[in-house]
Amino acid sequence: MDPDGTLAFASHDHAACRDGAMAHAEAVAEAKGLRLTPVRRRALEILLESHQALGAYDVLDRLAEEGFGRQPPVAYRALEFLVEHGFAHRIRRLNAFAACMHPGEAHVPVFLICSACNGLAEAPGAAVAASLRQAAGPLGFRVERMSIEAVGLCPACQGASE
Repeated sequence: MDPDGTLAFASHDHAACRDGAMAHAEAVAEAKGLRLTPVRRRALEILLESHQALGAYDVLDRLAEEGFGRQPPVAYRALEFLVEHGFAHRIRRLNAFAACMHPGEAHVPVFLICSACNGLAEAPGAAVAASLRQAAGPLGFRVERMSIEAVGLCPACQGASE
């Protein structure tokens, strides 16, 4: 688990990060009575392999290599389930998906996307969401849902460009 989003762009024990996130997701699924079928579980594992967003066809290719089938609905159904139940997020800017680092928790993430390496961090976005709601209020607009994405350079890519 990465509560403040700092691990994505930092050197860390990613195996422990991945395993901890998967164990947490499994516990959330069990508590909610949700079924992580083999294809759903494997799709989530694939998303957890790195701190990057993956397109549906990237996930499909990996699933197909492992015998889950080559038809696009295989990946799309698994990804839709993961997003619907809070195990993954859709990253609209990249038309891709990323594992949620806080499954089972009510939160508004801000996605920090590196324009050079496509690295991705899920940072806390409560303050940004509150500001958006406050700005929308005087206009008579009620925000029902939001996806906040920021594009820039991660620490490694900043160092590489200096």
